[in-house]
Amino acid sequence: MKIAVDCIALAVYTFTFILGLPANIFVLFVYARKAHKRGTTPNVVYALNLCIANLALVGWLPVKALETVLQEWTLPAPLCPIYSFFLFSSLYGSCLFLTVVTVGRYLSIAFPITYKRYRRARISCYISAVLWALVFIHLGIGLVAEGGAHFVSEGDNKACYDNFNPSQMEILLPLRLEMAIMLFLLPLLVTAFCTLRCVIIVWHSCLPAPGKRRVLTVALSTLAVFVVCYAPYNASHVVGVVLKDNVWWRGVAMLTISCNIFLEPVVMLMLSPASSQGIMGRVCGRQSRFSRIVGLQRPCNTTGALASVQGVSTLSERSHPEDNLTNVSQDCSMNVFVAPVADKEASMPSSMKVLPESTV
Repeated sequence: MKIAVDCIALAVYTFTFILGLPANIFVLFVYARKAHKRGTTPNVVYALNLCIANLALVGWLPVKALETVLQEWTLPAPLCPIYSFFLFSSLYGSCLFLTVVTVGRYLSIAFPITYKRYRRARISCYISAVLWALVFIHLGIGLVAEGGAHFVSEGDNKACYDNFNPSQMEILLPLRLEMAIMLFLLPLLVTAFCTLRCVIIVWHSCLPAPGKRRVLTVALSTLAVFVVCYAPYNASHVVGVVLKDNVWWRGVAMLTISCNIFLEPVVMLMLSPASSQGIMGRVCGRQSRFSRIVGLQRPCNTTGALASVQGVSTLSERSHPEDNLTNVSQDCSMNVFVAPVADKEASMPSSMKVLPESTV
């Protein structure tokens, strides 16, 4: 049984390294290029932090694979705390940054005007610094609590940050429970709430069915990655406190964490306007065409419609993808639709005609 688990673990670490390294480098390039061309936005700040966390973990995956093959820690003892630091900081840092990405997307849809006033890259940098400080403080307490010589257990099989004695477990078990609550459970509840609210808002919006499916796919994918990748490992903390022991399957639960290395880049690329001006941009463009085809369903204010369409065009050139959906949701909430009637459009001045889809 143990041999089979070790073989699966080795296969997962190898696959994750081969796929995760180029994926995160590509996402890093995409968002760095976006920041250079269009300026830094909150999504760029959070995406870069996610990539840094994932790349730090990718760099230590060969060490994790070597430890799995040899069944003990054979590297110099001083490397153990460094390895543990990067491993756990990547884990909980990714949790927190996925949460703030989801919160930002929700605020941009639910409170577009208010959020626009505070959506600044500088504020996002401050938030990122606070989140990293929160992770580092917890990790510092946890690593110091182990109290061994370079955190490598003594005995026939040396292990890095494992095989704790009873006095160490008395400190580590409550600390692990607190980390599971503060750095996983609370972010999970916030992510689930924001995702549910996004789903409800989009589902009742005036977006066409294909546009709704795309937006919901992005929101639900983020929540699915959060649960699948981080829930098993944090569940081991809760079970460990109940059993008052270091559960054996914590190492198996680490396999799901490694999967976030190649799953999170997929989520971040779905949020990026790099391909076809992003999913939200394409949804906004199709909404404009949908409005021209379907026609008036409620009283139309052509001046307001012109202003909102021009606002979408301007914002889509310099903002992250959620801005496009934000402007569409504003139009829907104000009952503003663009009239497709040919004779009315022909009688309009040229400056008031609806912009073509390619410019939105």
